Amino acid sequence: MTTLALPTSTAALRHALRTNRQRTLTRIYQQTFPMVRRLVRQHGGSVQDAQDVFHDALIVFYEKALADTLVLTASVSTYLVGVSRHLWQRELRRRKRLPLAELADDAQELLISEALAAEEATASVLDYVAQLGTRCRELLLAFYYFQQPLEQIAADHQYRNVRSATVQKFKCLERLRNAVRSVLVETFTT
Repeated sequence: MTTLALPTSTAALRHALRTNRQRTLTRIYQQTFPMVRRLVRQHGGSVQDAQDVFHDALIVFYEKALADTLVLTASVSTYLVGVSRHLWQRELRRRKRLPLAELADDAQELLISEALAAEEATASVLDYVAQLGTRCRELLLAFYYFQQPLEQIAADHQYRNVRSATVQKFKCLERLRNAVRSVLVETFTT
């Protein structure tokens, strides 16, 4: 299978990316990735490292091309290999400063237990929210989770005005706080 040549001008390349992004990026990948893979492997990286670096370079290239800030003074392949070289050198410097180390078993267990505790805390707060009445639950979710403005909440929930929605939100929040507080007091006093 023969691969078609990539457009040489920046404008033609931008047009190709806009009209047939998948085909253009596939051609760029087929022509350029082997060079990046060779570069990264020669400098101590793996094929996975090469893929990561090349994908990052491709994103930089694509964003610049569509933002109309890309200026090519060489071929697309040369540009991408240069960006990949820069990204790989930066990654190597980062790895030198912060070498990867295996976590001790204690640290792994601590991370797992902290993650489980956070998950349980989230579940328990959701349990308290579920115990609220339907109106309170919907009001608090609309305001805090969906970040709807109070004007919209007042209209959606048929409050007379924004002030009424604000007062109701405060009352619902206080009910939630009191429910959580009472359980915490019971937990720490027993």
